[in-house]
Amino acid sequence: MKLKICGMNHNPTEVAQLQPDYLGFIFWEPSSRYFLGDMPKLSSSIKKVGVFVDAPLEEVLEKVEQYQLNAVQLHGKESAEYCKALKEGFLSFRAQSRNQGNFNQKEVSTTLDLTKLDIIKVFSIKDDFDFDVLKDYEEVCDYFLFDTKGKLPGGNGYTFDWDVLKKYPSNKPYFLSGGIGLDSEEKLKEFLNSPASKNCFAIDVNSKFETAPGLKNIEDLKIFIESLESGHN
Repeated sequence: MKLKICGMNHNPTEVAQLQPDYLGFIFWEPSSRYFLGDMPKLSSSIKKVGVFVDAPLEEVLEKVEQYQLNAVQLHGKESAEYCKALKEGFLSFRAQSRNQGNFNQKEVSTTLDLTKLDIIKVFSIKDDFDFDVLKDYEEVCDYFLFDTKGKLPGGNGYTFDWDVLKKYPSNKPYFLSGGIGLDSEEKLKEFLNSPASKNCFAIDVNSKFETAPGLKNIEDLKIFIESLESGHN
């Protein structure tokens, strides 16, 4: 089971030492975890995910280039057409950059696949969910992410009813998110060993592992990672 730790801001270097599979950096300005500044140097085994909410395509592509992002997580009302345009725009943007010599080939080649940008589309769930809405996104996204519907696009700190995912009709891998913390340990173990988790690709954690917005509790994350590694049969 893969692990994504989202909302990187104040201590990403320390979090990266735990070797998660993904680190999420939020590029939505209203967020208390909004990332601004220099990206720390990370192991090539860790994928950098940029989180956006209804951002213009040009802005997303610029952040991908600036921070050498491996994936883009779309947390707003982005359409399937938007996702398709983003994928095509990324390839075009890369080709143009190569021709103009706007990036260091040696540096990029070790951290980023120049032909691929993973697109993760987020869908929020409260008590139930109409999985029919996924159909248009099947061909234009690499992963889905299911989060809890709340006042904010993410980081609301509470879970939705994972039993909803028993009805998941797709074979596309998905991220499970929304208020997952140390208090979710038993519930998460039960879910990961149930048929409902068949296509669950990664667990996404954020606010439940913070001492302040964007400041992660390293010791709690260590406990959770150990539990995650031992609890999925």
